[in-house]
Amino acid sequence: MKRCAMVFLGLLVTLPAWAGNLTVSAASSLTESFRELGAAYEKANPGSKVDFNFAASGVLLQQIARGAPVDVFASADETTMDQAAQQKLLAAGTRAVFAVNALWVVVPPQAKAPPRALTDLAGAGVQRIALGNPDSVPVGRYAQGALQAAKLWPAVQGKVISTQNVRQSLDYVARGEVDAGFVYATDAQAMPDRVRRAFDVPVAGRIAYPLAVVQASTQPVEAKRFAAFVRSAQGQAILQKHGFGKP
Repeated sequence: MKRCAMVFLGLLVTLPAWAGNLTVSAASSLTESFRELGAAYEKANPGSKVDFNFAASGVLLQQIARGAPVDVFASADETTMDQAAQQKLLAAGTRAVFAVNALWVVVPPQAKAPPRALTDLAGAGVQRIALGNPDSVPVGRYAQGALQAAKLWPAVQGKVISTQNVRQSLDYVARGEVDAGFVYATDAQAMPDRVRRAFDVPVAGRIAYPLAVVQASTQPVEAKRFAAFVRSAQGQAILQKHGFGKP
């Protein structure tokens, strides 16, 4: 029975998407903005249908590498997209940065003495910190890098509650299950009444969001059209509405 179930799941991964349906795998932090983008794209292109798969960028990359039927990949960092390119998973000439973000530490609204800087995270007042798994979650890599640059990682590592994606970190903070969490500025904007910004986190370089058409896409023309829409004036306006910056 177990073997049959595994065979069935394998077929789901390898079967192509239905004609007319575009499958977009996008980082969790793009959930609200891409859903609005998808609706706007369908309105502008009657007959088109966009289905989304949101998860941590590293998880999405693994799915694509294993043959998941994906047409467009949007990552929360350049590193994951570099890995996709190295594995020859991207259609040539389709990769482009479409947005930028910022890294914040957020706290529950009821926090009485919130941290004001990275050094405060090492203090006794902060016991639990939500941080995305750096191995698969870009926001976790950015956060770990910032802590390492400040020489605080050894003091903070034992307090870390590892999460599967940035939205899980956000939920932990919103529910008061941790004292602080690393999220993107746009994620905090999605829950303005449930989390509070404590401070901005300096990162090396910029937090850039690239997207590309997947090499194995069964609808490359439609995929390129969607990617162009994301970078269009209308697409950029939607992204900015959700707190993203221009690339």
